[in-house]
Amino acid sequence: MQHFRAGNTWFLAQFKPNCHKIAERNLQRQNFQTFLPLHEDTNRKAGRFVSTLRPLFTGYLFVAFDTSKGGWQAINSTYGVTRLVSFGEDPQPVSLDLISRLMLRCDEAGKLLPPPILTAGDAVRISGGPFAEFVATVEEIAPDQRVWVLLDLMGRTARVAVHPDVLQVV
Repeated sequence: MQHFRAGNTWFLAQFKPNCHKIAERNLQRQNFQTFLPLHEDTNRKAGRFVSTLRPLFTGYLFVAFDTSKGGWQAINSTYGVTRLVSFGEDPQPVSLDLISRLMLRCDEAGKLLPPPILTAGDAVRISGGPFAEFVATVEEIAPDQRVWVLLDLMGRTARVAVHPDVLQVV
């Protein structure tokens, strides 16, 4: 798991086609902190199935640096990087909440982990939406990837459909 360096703000950098490893390596050589979430992609080659790790966000990686020290222009001239994503003259920061949630879903190498398997009867915490921070019990998992949970609302049990991405096993 990657750790946050104090004072760093995260930004999105676009890399040149098929240059994610080169861009990441060159940014790290310049002491920029990087995060490149990867997912496993399986394709058929020569009659066999071959799995490769590919960037989760095709063409982009996250880079962190201390904005008070400046020097972000060095990222745009890094071999393998096209540019920092900007709106206007200055690059736009990425939400720390988004980065931390992505990092929690990845292993040490940045590979996206499968979502936890839920079963009926599991106690779960809802992490988003109108019922955020409620604790519920999984009642049923529908084939369309909806999870039906039972919530205790004002002394009554309510059955609610929730997307599995906002559930955390307690």
